[in-house]
Amino acid sequence: MQPGQLLARGVSRHLRALGFVGLEEFVPERGKRVDVLALGPKGEIWVIECKSSRADFQSDTKWEGYLEWCDRYFWAVDTEFPTELLPEETGLLIADAYDAEIVRMAPEVKLAPARRKKIIQKFAMDSARRLQRYRDPKLSAFPE
Repeated sequence: MQPGQLLARGVSRHLRALGFVGLEEFVPERGKRVDVLALGPKGEIWVIECKSSRADFQSDTKWEGYLEWCDRYFWAVDTEFPTELLPEETGLLIADAYDAEIVRMAPEVKLAPARRKKIIQKFAMDSARRLQRYRDPKLSAFPE
């Protein structure tokens, strides 16, 4: 697994402890891919972008486009990451491959109900497809 994937695993474990479920590499729309989209017990939607290095963060020019797809936006980084680079108006998790901790809660900006419905439905469909492919790898030969 790549460093960012290891961070995503730790983040997903922590989110599960909070009652959230995370879906890694979620595509809210064509041309966008978030590292972790988390769905909370009350329908909250969080986006978490995992950055494994300064270069990884500095090369990310799309992150602001993800704000319109969530109620809260977070960065997840390891203990060695220079957190002063991250915008203060976003949330922050310190993570490793095994767990994470929220050190700065992201401000909440509620999604419009129609957008929330669209994301939750896509989350459910994508999750079900992944589970089906896991249980029956031959399904990948069929179109979606």
